Amino acid sequence: MGNHARAVWESVQKVRTGQPLVHNITNYVVMNTTANALLALGAAPAMVHAAEEVEEFVAIAASLVINIGTLSAPWITAMRLCATRANELDKPWVLDPVGVGATPLRTRVSDQLAQIGPTVIRANASEVLALAAVSSKHTRGVDSTDPSQAAIEPARQLAQTYKCVVVVSGAVDYVTDGDKLLAVRNGHPMMPRVTGLGCTASALVGAFLAVEPDPLVASAHAMAVIGVAGEIAAARSAGPGSLQMNLLDALYQLDEAALARVRLT
Repeated sequence: MGNHARAVWESVQKVRTGQPLVHNITNYVVMNTTANALLALGAAPAMVHAAEEVEEFVAIAASLVINIGTLSAPWITAMRLCATRANELDKPWVLDPVGVGATPLRTRVSDQLAQIGPTVIRANASEVLALAAVSSKHTRGVDSTDPSQAAIEPARQLAQTYKCVVVVSGAVDYVTDGDKLLAVRNGHPMMPRVTGLGCTASALVGAFLAVEPDPLVASAHAMAVIGVAGEIAAARSAGPGSLQMNLLDALYQLDEAALARVRLT
């Protein structure tokens, strides 16, 4: 078992032992999926969206995940309040700028949240390009029309601008803090056929941020875990429907032997 695989396994054990409470402000489409994925891995999810309570709730959470998939004015207010409070309390948080560049609202909200100062930005290549103002025309809803390699340099720029870690998800996932660059070569082509697995990756990053002090390490380990779980699930699945179910089982059953397949460089 390689050093990276062993380190990923140690992170998984920390999640399972610590059962970190992950506060999610996420979209309607993926709430159930992401909550179940966090539970399957060993974390504790909470879907708390009301502006009247998010500041109080993030105070008791170990980390925060903000996903802009289904925007509305009250949720935008809650996101801003919660992100600001998380920073005041030194709680790590993840920004998932779903579909940034597709509409002016998404671009504006994503930019405003990024300026508050996330610990990690996790996005597909087109979203990274749009957020970095490299090429907003590339974004089509929540689907990436660019390979992850195309966003490596824009991701570095984003990381340097916002002093955070940026994760570019794709066939190869790239993780950078603006200086170091890690590549995760796990996953399966069937995974993009299930809605919300990118959002699930963001939720898992939130869980790992709660137990790993280095956001670069936490992000890379989270992406390796969902990638390995996706490979295991795909081998058991006839199609996307069973993949979703089997992915939860794979996260729950994940052990040291399974993580020997981690391809992290």
